[in-house]
Amino acid sequence: MSGTPEKATRKPKPKREPPPDMTESIRYSRIMYGRTTTELRMLPKRVDYGGSYLRHPKFQNLAAAFRKGTAAQFDITAGDTVYTIATDGTSISFQGRTLFYTRSQNRYENNLFLDREAAVQFQDLEPAVHLVFAVVRSFPELGDAAIRYQYHKFFHGDETLEAAPAGLSANLLLGSFRNARPSDRIR
Repeated sequence: MSGTPEKATRKPKPKREPPPDMTESIRYSRIMYGRTTTELRMLPKRVDYGGSYLRHPKFQNLAAAFRKGTAAQFDITAGDTVYTIATDGTSISFQGRTLFYTRSQNRYENNLFLDREAAVQFQDLEPAVHLVFAVVRSFPELGDAAIRYQYHKFFHGDETLEAAPAGLSANLLLGSFRNARPSDRIR
């Protein structure tokens, strides 16, 4: 009896199926009263797309330069990769590829377009997704642009944002905004 006592191995308990009447009563209870607190499913965490960019001074400088028609650039590091975001006053590019661009509507307003092909190409990169939403949210004149991001894809309305859908242009008009360029008129 000088040896150490070994633990007896446990027999695995077979899983029991609840009786059918109990299963029916649980189902009825969930229908009528919902799940209990221990049964509640974890809701997916809501991500504030573009929020981190909107609060950052480098993006604020880029957005101001885009409105004024001047050039600006900054770099974002995600993991071990460095991404370059730049504007020349008429377009916003991500990694050298134009993502947004403007066309003059009149002397005071510009139309903002999203390049569908570039958006589809970069929809798997988190910095590009945040950039798209930050640019859209930085123009309150655009209102609700109806762009969503779900399951690693962009959606416009209820349809996925495709590169070149049949019958539609390669670019998506998001709306018009008032530019901050100085007036050509002499007072």
